[in-house]
Amino acid sequence: MKRRSFLKKSSLVTLPTFLGGYELAALSSSNLFNMVNGDDDKVLVLIDMNGGNDGLASFVPLDYFDNLANARPNLYLPQNQLLTMTDTIGLHPEMEGVNNLYDNGNLTLVQGVAYPDQNRSHFRSADIWNTGVKADEFKSTGWMGRYFDDEFPGYPGGYPTDDCPDPFALTLGKSVSGTCQGANSNFSLAILDVEYLGGLTTGVEAPLPNDCYGAELGYVVDTFKKSNAYAERIVNAVDSGNSIVDYPDTSIAQRLKTIAQMISGGLQTKVFVIRQGGYDTHADQIVEGNPTVGLHAELLKELSDAIFAFQEDLKALNIDQRVLGMTFSEFGRKIISNAGLGTDHGTAAPMMIFGSCINAGVIGSNPEIGTNVDIDEGVAMQYDFKSVYGSVMMDWFGVSEADVRNYLFEDFQHIPIINACNTTSTNNFDPVPNITVNSFPNPFNNQFTVELTTDRSETVRIDVADVVGKMVKSITNRSLNRGQHQIPVSGHDLNPGIYFVRVQVGKAVKTIRMVKK
Repeated sequence: MKRRSFLKKSSLVTLPTFLGGYELAALSSSNLFNMVNGDDDKVLVLIDMNGGNDGLASFVPLDYFDNLANARPNLYLPQNQLLTMTDTIGLHPEMEGVNNLYDNGNLTLVQGVAYPDQNRSHFRSADIWNTGVKADEFKSTGWMGRYFDDEFPGYPGGYPTDDCPDPFALTLGKSVSGTCQGANSNFSLAILDVEYLGGLTTGVEAPLPNDCYGAELGYVVDTFKKSNAYAERIVNAVDSGNSIVDYPDTSIAQRLKTIAQMISGGLQTKVFVIRQGGYDTHADQIVEGNPTVGLHAELLKELSDAIFAFQEDLKALNIDQRVLGMTFSEFGRKIISNAGLGTDHGTAAPMMIFGSCINAGVIGSNPEIGTNVDIDEGVAMQYDFKSVYGSVMMDWFGVSEADVRNYLFEDFQHIPIINACNTTSTNNFDPVPNITVNSFPNPFNNQFTVELTTDRSETVRIDVADVVGKMVKSITNRSLNRGQHQIPVSGHDLNPGIYFVRVQVGKAVKTIRMVKK
């Protein structure tokens, strides 16, 4: 759409329902009118795999394949039909795009991402992921919103400006993202379709009444003016931008194509959010008799092909070192399948981080699956999602570790995800320490021992969780010297059953499945 088309459409829209592609519900008290710091050209693209993705059917742990097949006799993917990602990870056959990303050095997979005391409710778990808080905390601000609040105090007043002419964040969808909710307003703007992006006429001229009504009306008028200014900037960026590769004709792919056009067209927006729904696969996750096809396969293919096309487009446009992509989902699925050819709400799942400026590879271990799986058992947590968020904030946006701890949580663990090109972080990247961890006896009665060896002095923390992800014991959080250590853990107060022992040694994590008799 050219500038004159935009102006023509602007004169036609008068009702306060939709601002062309903007949903006005997002433009009221969450005044998403703001811009970006033009001195820093780093961009983050967040993809919400909404509903709770089944990571065990996406990245299949080959070292526990037989146990997984026993737990999912009606659902598991035949091993000979999996794509080979690594010696121990097989990809869903529809994830060829992700496999190509990995082979090209553009993918980092973080295994077992969740949070302590997992809540398996969609609404509450999504709220926790968007706000970046602990399971027993409640905040009205999002994890990126708190960062924006500090960077741009006084928002939304005074924006847009000559220095900040563009929205800080954009959500390509019907409603704004909770990740960008600030203390007073949301820093995100929602766009439905840039092809139908128009402006709103205020229908009101100054002076306004000098009373409460006038103040509220003035706020609405100012909202319309800001929105129109942003709309014109977005349209001009799309018109000026480019896209070189062919994208699939799917909603998520076309939205990523639009983001590539906006970035290449000069839009200074820092965060883009898109949502792909449908991952709540309680039933019909596969087609009976053919587990490689079905709803889940379709979703994974759409996502995989879309992000591969997006990454290739960014490379062709020579803007790939400016853009980092990250997927998230509110939880994983249970290990055991249900009778409806589906899976139920679980605990941890893998996260994908993609781009040209990452430490490509796999962080963490494959989830351990036992020979006898509890009916409620989910994948054990290895990494807290807030540590993934915080590591991206530090090494992509240059946020200090002290601020990360303030925005997210004091127990933040830096994870070396980003490395391959110049980033804004002043921190020297420190590799994950080499550790070996073992627990014995297993099964145990009233006590077991964690034996670990580390190649440097590190702070060690040991936590014990049950099958649903609830933390039941924290053993130690102290500094240990380089070498071998044996740490006894009392289990007198634990009921018989399955537990996950999470051992954190600096940046390294190992989760071990233990059974109490």
